[in-house]
Amino acid sequence: MMLKDITAKAAFTGFLTTFVGFAASFAVVMQGLYAVGATDAQVISGLMMLCLFKGICEIYLSLKHSMPITIAWSTPGAALLASTGAVTGGFPAVVGAFVIAAGLIILAGLWKPLERLVAGIPLSLANAMLAGVLLPLCLAPFVAITDFPLYGLSILFVWLIVGQLSRIWAVPAALTVFAIILFGGIGVTDAQWQSVRDAAFILPEFVHPVWNWQATVGIALPLFIVTMASQNITGYGVLRAYGYAPKAGELFWVTGLASAFAAPFGGHGINLAAITAAMCASDEAGPDPAKRYWASVLSGVFYLMLATVVGAAIAFVALAPVALIKAVAGLALIGAFVGALKGAVEETHEREAAGLTFLITASGINILGISAPFWGLLAGIVMLAGITIRKKRGS
Repeated sequence: MMLKDITAKAAFTGFLTTFVGFAASFAVVMQGLYAVGATDAQVISGLMMLCLFKGICEIYLSLKHSMPITIAWSTPGAALLASTGAVTGGFPAVVGAFVIAAGLIILAGLWKPLERLVAGIPLSLANAMLAGVLLPLCLAPFVAITDFPLYGLSILFVWLIVGQLSRIWAVPAALTVFAIILFGGIGVTDAQWQSVRDAAFILPEFVHPVWNWQATVGIALPLFIVTMASQNITGYGVLRAYGYAPKAGELFWVTGLASAFAAPFGGHGINLAAITAAMCASDEAGPDPAKRYWASVLSGVFYLMLATVVGAAIAFVALAPVALIKAVAGLALIGAFVGALKGAVEETHEREAAGLTFLITASGINILGISAPFWGLLAGIVMLAGITIRKKRGS
């Protein structure tokens, strides 16, 4: 570790990575945790521990390998939770599912056959499942216009305009308008300000995990799959694209271990970053590739600092109408939705199976207490297997 390698560019990129990573998706995590039954205190606890263990994980891995290894929470996983809703056993069962998903990620990092099994799931089906999960959330900004025309249009308009200049700043700009609306348009009472101040002193809340098969099949398995396919494997690909090649297995099990520590406090999942990984690995973090790891290290430091004030930030945002929170979250996910949809239809012979996966997942059906993403992926795999068998027989 060479402190002299720290540059102003790396420091700024580290700060920007933290700001963009948090501002662009924390509303998604809030919505996801609320949807599966978390209380206000449990949502704050979950985000607090995600920030804490993200920071620790990022600092450790980046310093150990001297590479810009950027860590994120599972935004697709949070979107999955938002589309799942309450499950049998309540939030303790959800926490139990978080623990199982973390254990599977650790296993994938330590046991090559499981890593290969996840990597072997057709990307078209994984992307179709993710697109189906994201669709209802991506519609939220337009639903908000119906409920709050002026506010909804203002958020959407700023997102569109800033997005033409810089995609990275589009969601933070929309979030800024959201904050202005909350301050001036909706108004915050003294009692509500007091609740925000009180939230700053909320401590992490331990939730005793409960395990049942509905939460395991409906949350743990889909959460594991979307985290591995959409975040870990993609994030590792970004590192490779910039010339960094740490051992993938270690990155997976370390992030899985961090997830396991965060899970009993409401943290749903920690993994390799994909989009923000490119910020720290590119020229934006400095001209010398050997020194760019400081951007990720400092990003981790900023996340540790953020963990101390996240309670007040979440309590402030929670004062807004749910429709507006969903609107900001939905705008943050449109890029991910388009990317997932594109990935779902790239392989011509897999499109029909991917379409089935997408439609079943987007339908939100719940059978035997198991949520739609599992059934969508299962149906797609069965259909794709049938198509493959028919093609072989035909040949």
